[in-house]
Amino acid sequence: MEFLGAGGRSRAEERLDEFKDPRGGARQGNTQKSDSMTKLIEKATPKLSAPLQPKTEEEAGKLKQKLAHAGYRSENAVTIFLGMKFLCLMFGFFISGGTMLYLKGATLQALMYTVGVSGVMFYFPDAVVWIRKKSRQDCIFFGLPDALDLMVVCVEAGLGLDQAMRKVAEEMQKSYAVLSEEFRLSNLQLQMGAARNDVLHELGQRTGVDDLKALAAILIQADKFGSSVAQALRVQSDSMRTRRRQMAEEKAAKTAVKLIFPLVIFIFPAIFVVLVGPAAITMINEMFPAMQGNQ
Repeated sequence: MEFLGAGGRSRAEERLDEFKDPRGGARQGNTQKSDSMTKLIEKATPKLSAPLQPKTEEEAGKLKQKLAHAGYRSENAVTIFLGMKFLCLMFGFFISGGTMLYLKGATLQALMYTVGVSGVMFYFPDAVVWIRKKSRQDCIFFGLPDALDLMVVCVEAGLGLDQAMRKVAEEMQKSYAVLSEEFRLSNLQLQMGAARNDVLHELGQRTGVDDLKALAAILIQADKFGSSVAQALRVQSDSMRTRRRQMAEEKAAKTAVKLIFPLVIFIFPAIFVVLVGPAAITMINEMFPAMQGNQ
C-alpha cells in the first residue's frame, strides 16, 4: 500500500516534485517564516494603530478605498497600514534622535532634524501605497484595450459577458496579471450570486481607473437597454487606443521643453569651454607677457 503524504499525495509524487524544484523546501520554510511574521504584525498593529484610527466613517471609507486601489483589500488592511505608519514614526524618531544626539548634542538643530526625519518616515507608507497604486492603475490602463478586443472576439463568438470576462482573466494572466486578477475577482462575485450591475460598478470603484469606470457604465447601459455589447466594447476600445496615442503625442511634445534644463546645466558649459577655452588660453599667453613687457 502506497504511503500518502499531506493533501492525499503519495510520497513518490512528493519526491518527484522535490527533484523538479530542489528549492521548494527552502521556499516553503521562507513562506512559513513570512506567515509567522505576518501574524505577529497583525496581532501588534491594532494597539499601535489606535491613536491614528479615523474619527469618522467618511475618513475610514476614503482610507479603505485608497488601500483598495493599491491592491490591499483585506479586512485588516487599514489597521496594518496605520500600525506601520506608527512604527515608521517611532523608528525614525529613535534612529534620527539617537544619531543627532550623538553628533550634535541636545541642540535645537538636532531636534529639528529629528522631527523632519520622523515626519518623512511617518509618510513613508503613504508613498509606498501611492507608488503601488500608480503601478497597478498603469498596468490596468495599458492592458485594458487588449482585454476589450479579446472580449469583443469572445462575445461575437457567442459567449456571454460573464464567460467572456472569465476567458479574458485566463488568457491575460501572464501578460497583465493585475487586470486578470480584477476580472477574476469580478467573476467570483458573479458566481456568488451578486448582481452584474453591482459587480461592474464595484470593479470601476475598486481599481480607481477612469476607463474601467466608463466601461462599467457602458456595459450597465447596454445591459439595461438591450443594445449590442460587442459594439459598445469595440467603441470603448477604440476610444482608449485614441487616448493612449494622444498621451504619447503629448509626452513627445513635452520632450523639447524638458530637454532645456539638462542642455543648459550640462551641455552648454562643456560646449562653452571647448569653444572659448583655446581662445582664452591664447589671449592669456599673448596679452599678459606683452603687458608685462610694456611695464
